[in-house]
Amino acid sequence: MSGLSRAIVAAVLAVSVLQSAQPLSAQEYPSRYMRIITGGAGTFHDIVARQLGQRLSEHWGQSAVIENQPAAGLTIGSGIAAKAAPDGYTLLLADRTALAAAPHLYKNLRYDPTKDFRPITLVARAPSLLVTPSGLGPANLRDFIDYARREPEPVLFASAGVATQAHLAGELFRQLAKIEMRIVQYRGGGDAALAVLKGEAKVTSVAISTALPHVEAGKMRALAVASDKRFAAAPDIPTSAEAGLPGFEAEQWLAMMAPAGVSDAIADKLHRDIVDVLRSPGFKAVLLAQGAEIAPSTPAELATFIASETARLKTLIDAVGLRLE
Repeated sequence: MSGLSRAIVAAVLAVSVLQSAQPLSAQEYPSRYMRIITGGAGTFHDIVARQLGQRLSEHWGQSAVIENQPAAGLTIGSGIAAKAAPDGYTLLLADRTALAAAPHLYKNLRYDPTKDFRPITLVARAPSLLVTPSGLGPANLRDFIDYARREPEPVLFASAGVATQAHLAGELFRQLAKIEMRIVQYRGGGDAALAVLKGEAKVTSVAISTALPHVEAGKMRALAVASDKRFAAAPDIPTSAEAGLPGFEAEQWLAMMAPAGVSDAIADKLHRDIVDVLRSPGFKAVLLAQGAEIAPSTPAELATFIASETARLKTLIDAVGLRLE
């Protein structure tokens, strides 16, 4: 082989290597399965991730594998996603704790929610209900606050565990309502709701999907939806602002994130296709059954939303002095 021929072959091989190293274009993506890292099996996060992954799989012709990471409120899973290759094949369906509260709860968090991820879209918002036992006297939120202020002992608030959404909701409720209240930790939202049903606790903030069946059965009284708008599946329950306590908002939310560095083309495709799934009638119905509503956003809107939530939760967490190892 002549020197010229060898040079041509080398050039062709070099071009081939460079082409194989280039990231796939949006037209070629996805060409293999992807994984969506989220919370524990059977949780709200898991159900939403599986429904979303199934529809994306059907649309793309590629599998979406759900990777459950239940430990430490999704902070471990978020750390894994943050270190994944930014090729669009690892996504993170994370919640308010992992993306907004964790930086203020953990001293040595192994990821930076702002620097390590690229926002794709807000996926869902699931407000909680502020509920009391049905046999308790106060018929509405204002009456309950007056009742709590008259009680000689602090009223008991059932929390789903330390640093959970319910715990932070209880701390916020105590601050805004200016009442004496003792927060008691239970093992999860179901146990917290049961404590109210039994009358062990006077009040709790719990997922709509957990509380609404008891409210409709007359076993619990709903004081307010802890959100800035009424919930579509329970339109007669007022928001906290309508009920007399502006600013009391306690809702779970889920956002789809990709590792920082993912290309614009792939990020745009992910946003477009995921939002299309969210807006499909079938998916809306799935979320309503879980006590949630779709919340599609632009990446910029999601970044602004996370920043706002982070600042709001920092104020609350610092005021409480809450820290986790």
